[in-house]
Amino acid sequence: MPKAYLLLLLAVVAETIGTTALQASQQFSRFWPSVLVVVGYGIAFYLMALTLKFMPVGIVYAIWSGLGIVLIAIIGFIVFGQRLDLPGIAGLSMILGGILIIHLFSGTAGH
Repeated sequence: MPKAYLLLLLAVVAETIGTTALQASQQFSRFWPSVLVVVGYGIAFYLMALTLKFMPVGIVYAIWSGLGIVLIAIIGFIVFGQRLDLPGIAGLSMILGGILIIHLFSGTAGH
């Protein structure tokens, strides 16, 4: 895996951890989940900034936010029991399709 994609994947994982902790922090009323939010987002943005050395900001942000949305939806279902309806699942599928199109066919993705 090229360095840019590894950095971006780690940024997505850190952002997903931060967002999961955001739900668990109960509006920042619980200390340790709140700390994890700040640390997770800090790491995510740092790694995303490093990724920008290799890839354009639009592509990085599209992949970062799209994968983050899909992962958070999965975690919301598994950890918090949040369910999606058919239009929600269809929308997430389109997001994944867009990420695949960027990765497989875009010359600006920095393969």
